[in-house]
Amino acid sequence: MNANDVNLLRAIRWPVTLITLGTLFALNNFTNYGFHQTWPVLLIVFGLLSLLGRTTSIPPAGVPPSGSSPGAGGAR
Repeated sequence: MNANDVNLLRAIRWPVTLITLGTLFALNNFTNYGFHQTWPVLLIVFGLLSLLGRTTSIPPAGVPPSGSSPGAGGAR
């Protein structure tokens, strides 16, 4: 995964959480399902977002990208 994937995941984390929460409150108000019955869905969403975050990790800043050497390009 590249940096764009990580940025996308960070950008959608809170909107997905808020949409899920709004959906659960709508279910509470407009159906027979109460929030006390549907709150585990929040745990599932948090778990999925956490798993996605772990699979899109960025290497540490001190590690050069593969295929490049630290002294290449500047020495004459």
